[in-house]
Amino acid sequence: MGKYVFIDTERTGYEPCQVGETLTVGELAEMFSLIADRESEDMKVYLRNDDGYTYGGITEYDVNVAEVEEWED
Repeated sequence: MGKYVFIDTERTGYEPCQVGETLTVGELAEMFSLIADRESEDMKVYLRNDDGYTYGGITEYDVNVAEVEEWED
């Protein structure tokens, strides 16, 4: 048994404007930096969906920057 980092996910909207609160890149980087300092920078990161019913990984191909139209709030 090992230690892993899990990002618990849930569907909260069909457009980004419906999501509400989310972290910035800087906040996420700081969080991972703290985990790396406290635990290990070699810990694997997984997405945990559906209260742990399904899981997913994150690869360099999964992280993208995209421009989208502005949505009305």
